[in-house]
Amino acid sequence: MVLTNRTKVSGFLIMGFSENPDLQLLQAFLFLVTYLLALTSNFIIITITTLDEQLQSPMYYFLKQLSLLDASFISVTVPQSIVNSLTGNGYISYAQCVLQVFFFTSFAWAEVAILTVMSYDRYVAICYPLHYELLMDPRKCKRGVTAVWVSGGITGIMYTTATFSITFCNAKVIHEFFCDVPQIIKLSCSNDYLAVIGVNILIAVAGLACFISIAFSYIHIFSTVLRIPSAEGRSKVFSTCLPHLFVVSFFLSTGICAYLKPTSDSSTTLDLLLSIFYTVIPQALNPVIYSLRNETMKRAIQKLILDRDFTEKKMVFQCH
Repeated sequence: MVLTNRTKVSGFLIMGFSENPDLQLLQAFLFLVTYLLALTSNFIIITITTLDEQLQSPMYYFLKQLSLLDASFISVTVPQSIVNSLTGNGYISYAQCVLQVFFFTSFAWAEVAILTVMSYDRYVAICYPLHYELLMDPRKCKRGVTAVWVSGGITGIMYTTATFSITFCNAKVIHEFFCDVPQIIKLSCSNDYLAVIGVNILIAVAGLACFISIAFSYIHIFSTVLRIPSAEGRSKVFSTCLPHLFVVSFFLSTGICAYLKPTSDSSTTLDLLLSIFYTVIPQALNPVIYSLRNETMKRAIQKLILDRDFTEKKMVFQCH
């Protein structure tokens, strides 16, 4: 009761998945394993795309940015949830919740933006290979990545400002494992959450535009690939691009569903499942789907692990 009263004044109470201590430990273990795997795989990708001279093309530059975003995104929510489950204390301060909403929404939008840029990169590489270096020169790539991070920051500011302009009339108990905006909206007992709904619709429209752009890119890629005479070449492109399209669709559809679903119809179980689908699973799968299935990346990883001289030479090179 002391904790509940405290959350009414200065913070929030994150309920998590269960009040059963055994289930809390199980959830903490599963989240910890997933988190460590995601961090390790993304760190490997960032390292080899930085050190290996053969991985300096725009595609690998964008993959490195995606890995940075994945590692950052999953770090916003999962570690705090693990700590809450292990301690049995779901209290989170008002300031911590504000920061969590800001970074979560910033990285979420930045992921959508970088996936859109990456689909365009593959579209140009496969459909216009002779113009690839002109259309995807390093200066344009850096501007594109800058736009990704800046747009993420703007989105985070919009969401955070709208969300915490709400007057919280109800007990500040969040039935989630992090400060999720749809759950925070439920705490308002007036119509001052309409600004959040407006931001949700605006970002959903922008997200839909990104998805249409991604779909357009892959449709053209598939139509070009179907004209390749080699069955092996077609199979290779399809085996690479189809998982990409699936992960993007999965990430966007679950996120849009969670954020646009009417709050009055929300089911706690459905909310928890949806939140895992767009906060944990894509970030754990992206390194495998986008990078670690790539033969060039596999060879680079083997070189990094087996050839100590490779790492030493690169470190010396970086120092000079």
